[in-house]
Amino acid sequence: MSRLALICAAVAVLGGCSMFHRQMPAAPAAPVAVADPAPAVETIPFRMGVSSATVEKMAKQQGCTGGQGAGLITEPGPVEVYRMRCEDGQMRGKVFMARCELRQCRQM
Repeated sequence: MSRLALICAAVAVLGGCSMFHRQMPAAPAAPVAVADPAPAVETIPFRMGVSSATVEKMAKQQGCTGGQGAGLITEPGPVEVYRMRCEDGQMRGKVFMARCELRQCRQM
C-alpha cells in the first residue's frame, strides 16, 4: 500500500492529476491595426509623349476612345510606356496600355 501512495504522490507532483492543474488566464490580445478597406489609388499626372498620337490611334482601333488621350507614364527615352483610360466605346471603364521602343508601339 505504501507503494501505491508513493506512486499517487509522485503522479500528483509531476502533474499527472488534473485536480492540481489550474487554467491560467489568457494574456490580453495585442491590438491589431485595421487596414483601409480600399488601397489608395496613385494618380499619375498626364504627360504627352512623342508616340501619344500613335497609341491613341491603336486604342481607337481596339474600341477605346475618350478621356485625355494616351499619356506617358515612364520617363522619356528609347523605351516608353503609355496609358489611356477608355471612357467610351466597347472598352469603356478599362485601360489601354502600349509599350513603344524607338517609336515602334505595341499593345501591352
